[in-house]
Amino acid sequence: MASVAEMAQAARTASQQLAVASGLNRNAALEAIASALETQRTRVLEANGLDVEEARQMVERGELDQPLLKRLDLSGSKYDATVAMVRSIIAQPEPLGQTQVATELDEGLVLYRVSVPIGVLGVIFESRPDALVQIACLCLKSGNAALLKGGREAARTNAAIAEVMTEATRGLVDMPEHWMSLLEGREEVRALLDEHDHIDLIIPRGGNEFVQYIMSNTNIPVMGHADGICHVYVDSAADLDRAVDIVVDSKTQYVSVCNATETLLVHAEVADRALPRIAQALQDKGVEMRLDERAYAILSSAFLVKRASEEDWKTEYLDYVLSVRVVDDLAAAVAHINRFGSHHTDSIVTEDCDTAKTFLSQVDSASVVHNASTRFADGFRYGLGAEVGISTNRLHSRGPVGLEGLTIYKYVLQGNGHTVASYEGDAPRSFTHKKLDAHWK
Repeated sequence: MASVAEMAQAARTASQQLAVASGLNRNAALEAIASALETQRTRVLEANGLDVEEARQMVERGELDQPLLKRLDLSGSKYDATVAMVRSIIAQPEPLGQTQVATELDEGLVLYRVSVPIGVLGVIFESRPDALVQIACLCLKSGNAALLKGGREAARTNAAIAEVMTEATRGLVDMPEHWMSLLEGREEVRALLDEHDHIDLIIPRGGNEFVQYIMSNTNIPVMGHADGICHVYVDSAADLDRAVDIVVDSKTQYVSVCNATETLLVHAEVADRALPRIAQALQDKGVEMRLDERAYAILSSAFLVKRASEEDWKTEYLDYVLSVRVVDDLAAAVAHINRFGSHHTDSIVTEDCDTAKTFLSQVDSASVVHNASTRFADGFRYGLGAEVGISTNRLHSRGPVGLEGLTIYKYVLQGNGHTVASYEGDAPRSFTHKKLDAHWK
């Protein structure tokens, strides 16, 4: 088996080939992957069944959380959705070779800014085997080579999927052999972090401690988020029927993902009316509520609840647990979110447009939402085709990272014998610096 250094070197070579591969041929490879996943469904699901059964035994022994078991299972409609996701990526516009800006510097001297791949990506992701398909296909569409490491709980499934995908693209036009490689052991992750000569970007998907470890142990740029501490704020001008639906969906539609809500904030003026209704709906879904003193005073006589600790406000539960706080006004809600949140996704429920506008402008998060669930913060739902992850960075990409976030740009200058000397001296030429509606070919 090749070492990580050898895999990284091979990926660098592959990335140089992918960067000049035609969009038609990259899409053809993606269609071959979708078709192969359809025909090899039994093969993949047999491997997945073994992983799920082993994980179920781990849950019974208390070694794995129940929500993670759900994320691992690929059976049923989830497998169909995985294949559909590949085709949704095919349907996305071509991300490479796009002219972003064209500027005439002078007559016959034109500067273009053109989209290009980042190069080689190292992506370390959680125990979701469908994430492997999503990440690999986004990388392929955007012309990037990928070194991928999934969770150990999905090892058999990931291996089967990787084999199906690489077999499907082998020998196709413009498809280098090592456009994707799968890492297997934890020691390979440590080796991956040292490959700064061959890997251009690391994208870690996991818990805060893991992401902080990655950031602290590599010189390679890292893009991603450490936590998904998302909030819903129910304002004094909220439609309470709407608020109940949004809170329940944000928390329970899929609890073990980074865009699920972990803290509910409720304006003091509506807390007496809103909290019992929301609490009943959450209790019906099996959610444990951890409350500040004011929320506890309202709910403790009718509901089985706990008091929140200071730690709860900065905890990503990824489970059927929600912390709840009553706040005096919008400013207090914004202050709480900006202090305890992870700058991922935060929502306001209100019928007051001015209040909503203030919230959306003042909350410092990658996605801010008005009258909708935090669960919409997703590459597929945003129309990006899919996502390689969510970024809370302030440079390059922010929010769900789809195809555009996996590209960078280079400047292309086309002249006609132009020299800098002619723009200096006693009688210099002048620059025009005129914006053009033109495209580099």
